[in-house]
Amino acid sequence: MKMALELAQQGRGRTSPNPMVGAVVVRAGRVVGKGFHQAAGGAHAEIHALEDAGEKAKGATLYVTLEPCNHTGRTPPCTQEIVKSGIKRVVAGMKDPNPLVTGGGLAFLKSQRLEVASGVCEDECHRLNEIFMKYSTTCLPFVILKCAATLDGRIATRTGDSKWITNPGSRQFVHELRHAVDAVMVGIGTVVKDNPRLTTRLEGRKGSDPIRIVLDTRLSIPLDARLLHLSSDSDTLIVTGMTVRRRRKKRSIENPGVRILPIDSDGDQIDLGSLVKELGKMEITSLLIEGGSRVNGSALKAGIVDKVYMFYAPRIYGGDDGVPVCAGTGVDLMEQSMRLENISVHRFEDDVMIEGYMKKSGQ
Repeated sequence: MKMALELAQQGRGRTSPNPMVGAVVVRAGRVVGKGFHQAAGGAHAEIHALEDAGEKAKGATLYVTLEPCNHTGRTPPCTQEIVKSGIKRVVAGMKDPNPLVTGGGLAFLKSQRLEVASGVCEDECHRLNEIFMKYSTTCLPFVILKCAATLDGRIATRTGDSKWITNPGSRQFVHELRHAVDAVMVGIGTVVKDNPRLTTRLEGRKGSDPIRIVLDTRLSIPLDARLLHLSSDSDTLIVTGMTVRRRRKKRSIENPGVRILPIDSDGDQIDLGSLVKELGKMEITSLLIEGGSRVNGSALKAGIVDKVYMFYAPRIYGGDDGVPVCAGTGVDLMEQSMRLENISVHRFEDDVMIEGYMKKSGQ
């Protein structure tokens, strides 16, 4: 199963809205077939592993990180092919989280007199597909908040300068995050100040560009912004308030790679709860927030954030006039502050990154 998990990772950034899945065929204690799900719409991991094993699959055990599908989607049911191959035993890392199909694949295999088991390396399998797990059970994207700050909590100086707080290793990890998610979101302030491209740039290999989302309530984005003139396989969404009328500017902005998405707003702020619901309808399963302090504060207060990556560089700004991690009104008492759980700490040379999950109310 550990080998299957490593194989599954090779599909990162290319399988959405499907999960990452790895599979290994073992016969008489030897690995005779391996495979992983390479892209949405393509063959599943089990099929690749069975084809790799060939005739050696007869009487063997199939280890797979996720319960094999027993329904027809973009591809036929994997369970049928498993039975045809002569596999004797199937071990799944976890059951399918979709409440409409969970357990069905294993139940079918059991009805065909195959031995079945599940729950091997289950925690690792859950974490591998935390995006798929949330989306398949809620139809809402898994939301990640990323922020880089000095040790005294500033993400930019009073002049707006933020290049660069963290080192190249930390920044390369952020590009890995962009490669892995469906969409990345910033506020209009970040676009005006930094004029970013929000594309994926990986060393030595081509990455997948996420859909770029800009929160721009009043449609004030400059017409020469880089985001509006990219050569990319993914689109740019400009999220505006419902009442914006600027027809001439809309016509200037909209083209085959750029869309305007009206969403309910309250004054200057987009209703982020409504936005993530709309993104879910668009089959956007994951969202990386790289916004400024206003977007960070709004996202946390709206309760849409699932996971946080906080980078801290060994720098001290040394004043109270820089840009904080979050803007807006905070809580009255420290006990009311939001907490992270399942914390892990990572090092990128002299930078420190804290990874954790938002503790939801009531937990």
